[in-house]
Amino acid sequence: MTRYRPTRVVVDLGAIRHNVGVLRPPGAELMAVVKANGYGHGDVAVARAAIEAGATWIGVALVEEGLGLRAAGIEAPILVLSEMPPGSEAVALAARLTPTVYSDAGLTRLAAAVPGSGIAVHVKVDTGMHRVGVWPPEDAVAFLGKVVEHGLDLEGLWTHLAKSEDDADTTKAQVDRFADVVASARAAGLTPRIVHASNSGGTIRHPEACFDLVRPGIAVYGVGPAPGVGDDLRLRPAMSWLSEVTMVKRLPAGERVSYGHRYELARDAWIATVAVGYADGYPRAASSRADVLIAGHRCRVAGSVTMDQLLVDCGDLRPEVGDETALVGRQGDEEIGAWELAERTDTIAYEVLARIGERVPREYVG
Repeated sequence: MTRYRPTRVVVDLGAIRHNVGVLRPPGAELMAVVKANGYGHGDVAVARAAIEAGATWIGVALVEEGLGLRAAGIEAPILVLSEMPPGSEAVALAARLTPTVYSDAGLTRLAAAVPGSGIAVHVKVDTGMHRVGVWPPEDAVAFLGKVVEHGLDLEGLWTHLAKSEDDADTTKAQVDRFADVVASARAAGLTPRIVHASNSGGTIRHPEACFDLVRPGIAVYGVGPAPGVGDDLRLRPAMSWLSEVTMVKRLPAGERVSYGHRYELARDAWIATVAVGYADGYPRAASSRADVLIAGHRCRVAGSVTMDQLLVDCGDLRPEVGDETALVGRQGDEEIGAWELAERTDTIAYEVLARIGERVPREYVG
C-alpha cells in the first residue's frame, strides 16, 4: 500500500542486535520475546534481527503469533508462553511451535493431539506471580511425572518473575522456590534440558536467576523494565515514533484550543497541528501533559488529543509545515523516551509501545 500520511514508526534493527548482544549472559541462551507484534516494533523483523545477534529461541503469547512467524520463514524454536487454546494444538504442533503446559486439561489435550509423538513441552511453575502455572510449586514434580507418563518430552521447566525490576527480596524468594522445584525434579529422575526464569528485569539485575536461558522482552527493544533499569548496559532504544506538522497558526493569548476548549493560551503562541491521534495509539491522557519534539525543542501537547490529530503549543518557536515531530525519539540533544511518555500518561512503557496501532506503518533501518 502506498502511504501518504507522514506518521510512522522507524525501528533500528541495529539497536535490536546490539541489545540482544549485551543482554545474553555468559553460558546461557537467550529467547527474544516478540509477542504483541514485537512490543509494537514488528515481530518478524525483530525476530530475524535477534536471531542474527545470537538469540536461539523466540517467545510469543499466542499460537497465531507463532504461526505468523513460521509463515514468514522464522525457523528458530518458538515457545508459546501460555497453554494453547483448546482446538489449536494440532495446528500449532504441525507448525513446530513448542507448547507450555501447566494444567491437567492442557496436558491431556496435548497428548491427544499427536499421540505417541514425544512432543517437546515446557512446564511452567507458579512461584508467586499467580497468573498461570502449576500451583502450589510442591505439586510440580507430580505434574512433571504426568508429562512423562503421557509420552511427552520434558524439554523445559520455567517460571516467571513478578518484581524482578525493583524488588530483590521477592525475586530471591521466587528464585529459591523455583530452584527447589528444579532440585526435587532432578532427584526424582526428571531432568528438563532447559531451565529458565528471567524476564528483562531478571536478566539485567539477577544473574543468579539466569539458569540455562533468559527471556528478555522489553529490554530487547532498548527500554528498561522500569525507569533507569538497564542504563548501565547502554541499551539502545530501537523505536522512533514520528509524524509531521501539517498546519501552523498564530493565536492570541486567551484563545482556547481543541475539543472541550480545555487548554487556554497564557500568551500569544504558535500552534502546530500534527498528524497523529488516539486512533494511532497516542494516549489521549497525554492531553496538555506530554511533550513532543519539533526542531529539537520540547513543545507541549495543547488540549485534547483527538482521534487523528493533536495540537502543540510551540510558544515563540515558529514551526513550518512538514517539520518532523518526534512523539518518541531523539532530536538533537533532546529525547522523549517511552518511559517519559508513560509517566506523563499514568501508564507503563510496555503499554505505550504495544498500543501503537496497525495504521501506523513500520519502517526499518540498520
